[in-house]
Amino acid sequence: MKKYIKNILPVATLMLALGFASCTDDLDVTPLDDSRQTTYDADALFTKCYAVLALEGNGGADDASDIDGMDGGMSGFFRQMWNSNELTTDEAICRWGDPGISEFNTNAYGPDHPMLNGYYSRLTTAINFANTYLSAEGDKDETRAAEVRFLRAFEYYMLMDAFGNVPFSTIPLATPSRKTRAEMYEWIENELLEIEPMLSEAKAKKSTDVGYGRVDKAAAWFLLMRLYLNAEVYTGTAQWAKAATYAKKVMDSSYKLHTQGSGVWSAYRMLFMGDNGETDAAYECVFPLMADGVWATGYANAFFVIASTFSGQMHENPLDPSVTNGSSDGNWAGNRARPQLVRKFIPNDDAPELTAYEMALVMGDDRALFNNIGHTLSTKENKEFEDGYAVAKYVSFRSDGTLPHASKFTDTDVFLFRVAEAYLTYAECLLRQGQPSEAVKYVNIIRERANASKLQALTLDVMLDEWSREFYFEGRRRVDLIRFGKFGGNNDYNWEWKGGAFAGTNFEAYKNIFAIPHNQVRGAIIQNPGYPTN
Repeated sequence: MKKYIKNILPVATLMLALGFASCTDDLDVTPLDDSRQTTYDADALFTKCYAVLALEGNGGADDASDIDGMDGGMSGFFRQMWNSNELTTDEAICRWGDPGISEFNTNAYGPDHPMLNGYYSRLTTAINFANTYLSAEGDKDETRAAEVRFLRAFEYYMLMDAFGNVPFSTIPLATPSRKTRAEMYEWIENELLEIEPMLSEAKAKKSTDVGYGRVDKAAAWFLLMRLYLNAEVYTGTAQWAKAATYAKKVMDSSYKLHTQGSGVWSAYRMLFMGDNGETDAAYECVFPLMADGVWATGYANAFFVIASTFSGQMHENPLDPSVTNGSSDGNWAGNRARPQLVRKFIPNDDAPELTAYEMALVMGDDRALFNNIGHTLSTKENKEFEDGYAVAKYVSFRSDGTLPHASKFTDTDVFLFRVAEAYLTYAECLLRQGQPSEAVKYVNIIRERANASKLQALTLDVMLDEWSREFYFEGRRRVDLIRFGKFGGNNDYNWEWKGGAFAGTNFEAYKNIFAIPHNQVRGAIIQNPGYPTN
């Protein structure tokens, strides 16, 4: 059991401590009702600013959600980030009939898309909690205030990345103004630069260490790195040198690539297992979304990506062939790989039928975690789970082969920021600044960790493929495709069901930014170009 969970995420007591009602989804409404509450628990309010990203609500998986009118498991941050950034791309496809899934699969989303409404609502609700904490407690503890300001900046970053022009307020109860993407970029940059000295020193931690799960200076460097890497998309002006500077700061910190495997498990696989917060894998993680099978349960954290990618016919623990993924209720059989992802590891479509742990060994890359036993490569029908290779990247069992301490929910943390991203960012920035021979060295450090062969040369297309090989199914692919000009608009890159055609077809460039949900287009907030306004 993760001992820190009771103190950092005391979800069972949050509702009583704060008197929260379920929050609505816009910045006009504060998460605290001042008309009936005169005191609050500052520790619980601080905790909630973290918990709103890791959990669906205050009382665990089966309690009420923070978001009114939406199933709790569907409303969680990681699940909505994952769906919007994976199902819309060349990496993942889902066979479920839930409202919005088909539209993601075929890039047919618009202002009425229910999951985008949930994503928008989760982010704006999280911003509400941060604004409330800073209004009530912002002058009490400088480090805590800086952490909450970071969380708010991160939430505004994710809102800006997905929706472009966004509602903006730093004051509870205030009617939001509208900031353009460029204005939001500038605000996030200035906010991160201002709070960086106030955050605690960058120090890698395990879950048994004080402060695990809380952000420090390295998190600010990391988000600045990510902001600058995508600056050309957000503002029209590239910032490769700045992105490289902050990537190097992360690489030179005490956070390190996890390079040592344990028993039958590779170093890479250990990043996505049930004890990833307890092993040395944790030292790669700059910002985790924490989970615990008893104290911090949810359907939208790592449990979602574990359960949605497994069927009961899969067996992915070589130490116990009877085990699927370590969860008693984790075989939802929904999300699979599109062939374009598989071909980044297996270009000749000649993979023998194997479990994922066998596939990684045979294909000579620890990251090739595909199970194709009884599966076809193509997703042409997209009706059965077997239409497309299964992905067994995330699991609930531990690196010693044992099961989590709870039979259903996972202990696996989501490593939202991990050091490998800094290495690939640094390499991409060098490449874009005309230094391919230097850039390939940093890509090969990542490949060496995966026991993959070294690259002899690096191009932009190879760089984009390497982003996918390292980070597939982690909820970032759409962002990379846009930066490389391979998502919306006229380009030379297709995947199965892109734009609604089985062979793939271009879709409009305006879909690089999602539509503002219809119910949020009011006051200063206007719809993004290309989408219907009513």
